[in-house]
Amino acid sequence: MSDETPICSAKGCRAAAEWVLAWNNPKVHTPERRKTWLACAAHREHLSQFLGVRGFLKDVVPFEEWRAAEESGA
Repeated sequence: MSDETPICSAKGCRAAAEWVLAWNNPKVHTPERRKTWLACAAHREHLSQFLGVRGFLKDVVPFEEWRAAEESGA
């Protein structure tokens, strides 16, 4: 990861990311593939619902926990 502060994926939002929404589109991605969106506290629920109604949402994890797992290679 870069040293830049990660920001929320919601359109027009510039807030710092607090959550990682892991998802995949089963029509496009293999089952183990995980794409990610970042969310601030204000947009977590909205982005989760957007992915959830499509059946894409797989996990919601605090950003720091996700970063630690990536850095440890988990």
